[in-house]
Amino acid sequence: MSASKRLIVCGGNGFLGSRICKAAVSRGWDVTSISRSGEPQWQHVTSSPSPPEWAHRVSWERADVFRPAQYVSLLQGADYVIHSMGILLEADYKGVISGKESPFSGLAKAFSASKGHTPNPLQRKEGDELKPPSSANQLTYEMMNRDSAILLAKESDKAKVGTFGYISAAAGAPVLPSRYITTKREAEQVIADEFPKMRSIFFRPPFMFDSSRPFTVPLAAATAAGSLVNGLTGGVLGGFLGAAVTKPLKADLVADAVVEALHDESVKGAVEVPQLEELASKSWRKTML
Repeated sequence: MSASKRLIVCGGNGFLGSRICKAAVSRGWDVTSISRSGEPQWQHVTSSPSPPEWAHRVSWERADVFRPAQYVSLLQGADYVIHSMGILLEADYKGVISGKESPFSGLAKAFSASKGHTPNPLQRKEGDELKPPSSANQLTYEMMNRDSAILLAKESDKAKVGTFGYISAAAGAPVLPSRYITTKREAEQVIADEFPKMRSIFFRPPFMFDSSRPFTVPLAAATAAGSLVNGLTGGVLGGFLGAAVTKPLKADLVADAVVEALHDESVKGAVEVPQLEELASKSWRKTML
């Protein structure tokens, strides 16, 4: 039997991140989640407030991605590092999910003028820290979708991690400002250019759904219908509707695809929706053997 792989998931307590942890421990991997709050609030990521059986096999560590001194020791000896902590809205996203904040408030914040740029993570001197957001109101696409990923990639490269995965997105959408997707593409480009020694994988999932988040199911159905119409019209809607007409995928399927891609040394660069489906199918077939 081959030696167990070691995976670090930054944002492992989130909707997709927790499922990546689950998929990895099912393979017998050593999995560590890094987040500011530690273990998930399970009612936000599953259908139950109680931890699932597999959760005790994950090390739920507390650390701030903008403060590398808190987590660099965890990167040592890791085979893979995943960044899974971007934001959809410049708002208290978990508050929107739980109903504490209106999604219209989040959209209003998102379409407001940029809140300014954080210092370039690549120009950070040894021992310096990017100033982390002190509240949900300070979360910006630049900080969470781009700069946090570049900073984590930089620290992973220094720790000689072999593979770095970044959860990007298939496309933007009319209800989101362009900065949502442009900051993700900027992160992809910088990571690919600046850290060539690492195998970098940029996962571009579409809208993800799961029955544990009931509101995602009808949205997925609407997106699937849009995807069908887009296909019948030769893809003419994709240019301006983006993710709104891209086939949605179940969150567990995306997680399985991510872990399979990490394992498959031939996978690198951008991984689009069709390849995610292929990787998930490959992972499923392995469980049937």
